[in-house]
Amino acid sequence: MFKLSPLNRRRMSNFKRNRRAVWSLWIFAILFGLSLFAEFIANDKPILVSYRGELRMPVMSFYSEQDFGGDFLTEAGYSDPEVKCLIVTGGLVDCFDSPESLIEAVDNDVELQIDGFSAGWILWPIIPYSYNTIVDVAGVAPAPPSATNWLGTDDTKRDVVARVIYGFRLSIIFALIVTTGASVIGIVAGAVQGYFGGWIDLVFQRFIEIWTGMPSLYVIIIVFAIVGRSFWLLVFLTILFGWPSLVGVVRAEFFRARNLEYVRAAKALGVSDRVIMFRHMLPNAMVATVTMLPFLITGAIGGLASLDFLGFGLPSSAPSLGELTLQAKQNLQAPWLGFTAFFTFAIMLSLLVFIFEGVRDAFDPRKTFS
Repeated sequence: MFKLSPLNRRRMSNFKRNRRAVWSLWIFAILFGLSLFAEFIANDKPILVSYRGELRMPVMSFYSEQDFGGDFLTEAGYSDPEVKCLIVTGGLVDCFDSPESLIEAVDNDVELQIDGFSAGWILWPIIPYSYNTIVDVAGVAPAPPSATNWLGTDDTKRDVVARVIYGFRLSIIFALIVTTGASVIGIVAGAVQGYFGGWIDLVFQRFIEIWTGMPSLYVIIIVFAIVGRSFWLLVFLTILFGWPSLVGVVRAEFFRARNLEYVRAAKALGVSDRVIMFRHMLPNAMVATVTMLPFLITGAIGGLASLDFLGFGLPSSAPSLGELTLQAKQNLQAPWLGFTAFFTFAIMLSLLVFIFEGVRDAFDPRKTFS
């Protein structure tokens, strides 16, 4: 059975005493956990289909119209009344030449019995639209909130709730990957500089000064113009320009700790530099490191939103909160877009800051709670 050390138990206790961080962690975990299953919450494909007694999951697999007794090899349009008719009747009725009453009955999910054959059924997600589904709603886009579209539609008639769910997941995953990658590189670089010092530190510092002086936004725009926009390319470029932000604090902590008695004693006993750096010195530098993490993760989310807002971020087909913000700016007559973007960013960033505030306090040996 896994057992926490006394030090980690104290850290866990300190975190639990910060009620704001604990509640933020629970709320964020629920929201992010739900977004991980976005395909089962908001999708234009059914979760489960019963066809001739066989259960199928269109949300996970590809099924052509021919798989349901139709004529085409393209993917079945499950919202089409005729495809619904094929599924519900088991393909025993010519749905493409059937009476209007049958099509209407199927469209209203009325259970049918055809020649004693048990009718099929369709289980839809709570929100029957994906982030790129064009909603068939009357009126001019953007459409206002309604019972069908809870937060309305954007200027291309895509459901805003679905785009927020997928965009929330995309932003968090992007920020976590970027923060993890940039933290690993920045911590290693700062540790090497602070521990060895001398010409190694001098060369590294000059390199970082040159590297941080590069206009990262322009470089990303130029690379995207040459190579094309993609999620992983943006992750790579963001890590490439984000890792120096942690170097300074880690370097300073290692500079301070390298002349302490326990480090000198470890060197005298023949302990390797790698073990001294990452097993003995790094834990003492974690407080300063964790303090920077909220800025890294919120900066990654803000950077992604900024690039999408300017039109130089993810591909236009991707669910983007920054693109939703741009639409809010371009459609001032649709205030629900602006309110949705504002509250999504405000809630997401506030929860993350409160969580990392609790983590910082947990790692701080001087932090006490009443």
